[in-house]
Amino acid sequence: MILRRRECFTLLGTVVGVGAGLAMAPKLMATTLRKIERIGLQLYTVRDAMAKDVSATLAAVAEAGYLEVETAGTGDLSAEQFSTALGNTGLTAPSAHVLLNQMAEQPDALLATAETVGYKYLVLPWLAPEQRTVSGYAQVIETLNRFGERCTRAGVQLCYHNHDFEFQPMGGELPYNLLLRECDAEFVRFELDLFWAVHAGVDPIAYLHADPERFPLCHVKDRNAAGEMVDVGQGNIDFPAMFSAGTGLRHY
Repeated sequence: MILRRRECFTLLGTVVGVGAGLAMAPKLMATTLRKIERIGLQLYTVRDAMAKDVSATLAAVAEAGYLEVETAGTGDLSAEQFSTALGNTGLTAPSAHVLLNQMAEQPDALLATAETVGYKYLVLPWLAPEQRTVSGYAQVIETLNRFGERCTRAGVQLCYHNHDFEFQPMGGELPYNLLLRECDAEFVRFELDLFWAVHAGVDPIAYLHADPERFPLCHVKDRNAAGEMVDVGQGNIDFPAMFSAGTGLRHY
């Protein structure tokens, strides 16, 4: 489901505690602390449409009212073509999901694409099951720190996106805490998926409070009492408290 612009801003405006009058001024949303000016869409959400026609999908996303996107590939378009398609719609793409093997084997190509499209964040979205071991996490951390340093030198921020498996104890510790501790805070930050953290039974607010600037990005997906992923506003995740705690959040 793609919410129309008024629905998006009214809904998230309510979530972060502003009045109903905000629906009349959708360019601006606010908590008592700061403004949330842009709402993004992860293009994985519309992956079937992207596979058929990237340009038409981006146009529909812009028409729905979104102002930025996070990519999960660019379909059949080159980086240059994708950048042009974005420009034609007025959308920007501040972040991209990229794979671990690309970081290790094609770092120059990733950074060249980031420069072409305008990505400010490159995000590792997923670890394969075989990587979720003590030795696997050690290798992941080494790759993230090494590529993260290159990203920082190039003016790009590397981030890690969670699911729920990072919050399952391993060797007496949560892998997510291991990643936070062992990844260099300068080179590696985090895209906190609020649904998956809540689904795993941890409190995202505690993480956001502990080090707000470590979390510049978040995924906003709601969760109902049955544990199912639902549209924002249809579940029971406490977005007002999370957004207030996430003072370092820049992209939603």
